[in-house]
Amino acid sequence: MATCAVNGGCPSDYAAVSISLLSIFLLIGKAVAPHLIHKIALPKGSSFWLVTIQIIASFNLIVSIVMSLGFLRFKRGHWWSSCYIWAVWVEGPLGFGLLLSSRIVQAFQLYYIFVRRRLPPIRSFIFLPLVLLPWIIGAAFLHTKKPLNNRCHMRTQWIIPVICLHALYVAAMVGFTAAIRHIEFRFHELKDLWRGILVSTCSIGIWVIAYILNETHEDIPLVQIVTRFLILVMTSVLVLVFFSISISQPLLSLMSLRKDEHQEYSMMMGRALGIPDSGLLVRTESLQSVDSNEPFDKLLSNRRFRQSFMEFADSCLAGESVHFYEEVQQLDRIPDSDHVRRIYMARHIIDRYIAPGATMEVNISHRCRQEILSTLDLAHANLFKNALIELIHLMKMNLANDYWSSTFYMKLKDEAAMKTVDHELETGGWNFSQRLSSVHCTDDPFHQEHSPRKLGSSTNRDTELQLREKFP
Repeated sequence: MATCAVNGGCPSDYAAVSISLLSIFLLIGKAVAPHLIHKIALPKGSSFWLVTIQIIASFNLIVSIVMSLGFLRFKRGHWWSSCYIWAVWVEGPLGFGLLLSSRIVQAFQLYYIFVRRRLPPIRSFIFLPLVLLPWIIGAAFLHTKKPLNNRCHMRTQWIIPVICLHALYVAAMVGFTAAIRHIEFRFHELKDLWRGILVSTCSIGIWVIAYILNETHEDIPLVQIVTRFLILVMTSVLVLVFFSISISQPLLSLMSLRKDEHQEYSMMMGRALGIPDSGLLVRTESLQSVDSNEPFDKLLSNRRFRQSFMEFADSCLAGESVHFYEEVQQLDRIPDSDHVRRIYMARHIIDRYIAPGATMEVNISHRCRQEILSTLDLAHANLFKNALIELIHLMKMNLANDYWSSTFYMKLKDEAAMKTVDHELETGGWNFSQRLSSVHCTDDPFHQEHSPRKLGSSTNRDTELQLREKFP
C-alpha cells in the first residue's frame, strides 16, 4: 500500500481514472448529441466557443489531477511530467479557473440580457480573459516561488490562498445567479445554473477537504489513497453535472423539434417560444390574386405571397431579408408585456441576422445596425423598425422586379386561381333556389316546381282570357 500511495497504480486509482474517463465521454456526448441525433445546427459566436471552452477546461482539470497526484506509475524525470505544468498551469488557469470563468461569463450574459434588457457591454471573448486574469497571475506567482515538492504537494501557508481563489470564483457565480433569480425563464437557464452551483458547492466542499488532507498528511499512505480517489471522483462529478448549455442555445432543450427540409430553423425558434402560427399558413389566408401595383409592404403582409417570394429569393441566394421579415413578424405576435419571450426572440434575430459575421447577415446601414446592437431595451416594440424599412426598400428595388416575371409568381397566380374556384364550389355549390323555367310545365324536361305565387298569378290570367273569348 505504501508503494502505490507514493508511486500510484492502486486499484482505487484505476477505478477513479475509469470513472473520470466515463465522465469525459458522457460530457462530450451531452454536448454533441443534440446536433448529431436531432440535426440542430451548430450555434455561432460565443454560443459555440463558450461551450467548447467548458469541455476543454473539464478535460484539462481531470487530466491535470491524474498527472499531478500520481494516479499512474511514471517517473517525473521528464519535462512533460513537471508538477508546475500540471498542478499549477493546467489545473489552475486552464482547468478549474477556465471552467468557472466560462460559467461566470454565461451568468453575466443572462444578467445583462434579461435584467438590464440589453446586450452585454463587453464582448465575451474580452470578458473571459479578464475574469481568468487572477488565475494566470496566481499561476505565474507560484511558478516563480516554486513551493511544490517532487510529489506536487505544497506547504500549508500556500494552501489557504489557493482555496480562497477557488471559493472566490464560486461566490462570483452565486452572486450573478442570485441577481437573476426573479426572472421567469422560458427554458432551463436558471435551473441549470442553480443546479451547477449546488452540485459544485457540494463537490468542491468534499474536494477541498480531501485536497487539504492530501496536502497535509503526505506521510500517511491510507489518507493519500482515499483522498486522491475522492479528489478525482468529485472532479468527475463536478464537470459532468456542472456542464450545461444555457442561454446560448435554448432550442437544445426541446428535443421534440427536428430540423428537416420542410421546417426552417427560424420557424423552430418560433415554435419553441410558443408563438401562434409560427411558420404555418392559415386556412383563412386571403385567396385573392396578388396585384403587383399594390404597395410592396402590403404584399409582404400576405403570407401566401411572402412564402412564394421567400422561395424566389432563396433561389437567388438572397433570401436573408425575407427570412428576417418573417421572424420580425413572429416577434410582433408576442405581447409587449411578455418581456422574456420577446428578449429570447430579439436576441435570436440579432445573432442570426444583425451581428457582424452572422450566418444570415442582412444588408443594412451601419447606423441602423449599431442602433440595434446598442439598444437599451431588447424587448422594445420598434427595435427592428428601421431595419425593416431599409430592407423592404431594398427588396422592392432589387428582387421584386425580377419576381413578377419569374415562374414563382406564375405558380402563385395559378394556385390562387385554382383555390378561388375551389372556394366558390365549397361555399356556393349547386344553386337549388326556386326560379321560373323558360319552358312551360308539360315541356319542362326537368319538371321544375315553379313558385306557387307566380304560378297562381299566371293561371288566373289564362282563366280570364278564356272567359273573355266565351263571353265577349
